[in-house]
Amino acid sequence: MTFLEEARALLREFPVVDGHNDLPWALRQKAGYDLGTLDIAVHQDADLHTDLPRLRQGGVGAQYWSVYVPSEQAQPVAATLEQIDCVRRLLARYPAELAPALTAADMEAARRDGRIASLMGAEGGHSIANSLGALRGLYALGVRYMTLTHNSNVDWADSATDEPKAGGLTAFGREVVREMNRLGMLVDLSHVAATTMRDALDATSAPVVFSHSSSRAVCDHPRNIPDDVLERLPANGGMAMVTFVPKFVLQAAVDWTAAADENLRAHGFHHLDTSPEAMKLHREFEERTPRPVATVSTVADHLDHMREVAGIDHLGIGGDYDGTAFTPDGLNDVSGYPNLLAELLSRGWSRTDLAKLTWQNAVRVLGAAEDVARDLQATRAPSIATIESLDSGAA
Repeated sequence: MTFLEEARALLREFPVVDGHNDLPWALRQKAGYDLGTLDIAVHQDADLHTDLPRLRQGGVGAQYWSVYVPSEQAQPVAATLEQIDCVRRLLARYPAELAPALTAADMEAARRDGRIASLMGAEGGHSIANSLGALRGLYALGVRYMTLTHNSNVDWADSATDEPKAGGLTAFGREVVREMNRLGMLVDLSHVAATTMRDALDATSAPVVFSHSSSRAVCDHPRNIPDDVLERLPANGGMAMVTFVPKFVLQAAVDWTAAADENLRAHGFHHLDTSPEAMKLHREFEERTPRPVATVSTVADHLDHMREVAGIDHLGIGGDYDGTAFTPDGLNDVSGYPNLLAELLSRGWSRTDLAKLTWQNAVRVLGAAEDVARDLQATRAPSIATIESLDSGAA
């Protein structure tokens, strides 16, 4: 049996729980939420990384669908509700393939049924607009993790890719974490500043997740996780789900992106400018300096290091499909997970290791958060704190 055949056999028993997929946002941007325009029951290779045939091919057994909206989104709560509505309509449209899941037990039931357990994660604290009531509303609608920030700071937490403002978490930010613990909503520390990671680990009484982050020691990008934070996962019980985004996993891609951004700024454009003139400059830069290519081996290097630092019980996978323009060779779409497992098998990872990586760790972490919530709800009422009451002078 080849490593790839062995990987596929393992996935039939312990399928992948992927921590982050942006299909709902892709359906908004490319189809205006018209699920018939991009029918994921058939291959959509030209437009999407994700469809049901390729999820099956990739051995995916559970997916956290991101209900992402941009940090600058007008009316972010309403926009997040539209993303949740998209996921719920996907579940209604494809009931034979997708199973609604709110708990670890639901995930196991879906696995027994041969369906893909479908959970939701909100990507950024801006989705609650500084309201713990809105946080509880998202939980009631099925959201089971919230990333504390996206690419920009929120009033109560610093992002990895913005100028520091709070120095980590404010008092209200710590209250958000505590209320998430009480609800049973996982605290997701992808996208947040290292100071926020450390503050959240200090504040939480439940396991945390990094839904789509890799190792900063392997690739020096602020979106990745420093070793001192990875070292805290065993005591916390949480997990880091390695992502595949080339500019977060390959140092040459990090450096190339920085040079491309500087080229735009040198010509008077913001590095996120997508105007025709800016895109023309970007294409010319790429023609002169080809974009570095990540591979399956690149991602495996992160997992090797993260296993050494955090331990196999604290690792998972969060590909960020349909949330990135570029993917590693061999991990081009959601059908590629067997290639990663085959690479890990070739490096000496055991079947027991891979079962934890793909399925068991993620189910355990959600179940542990449920246990903490059950205990907290017996002694703690819903928080009615406001940002004004806890963060003097906060906007």
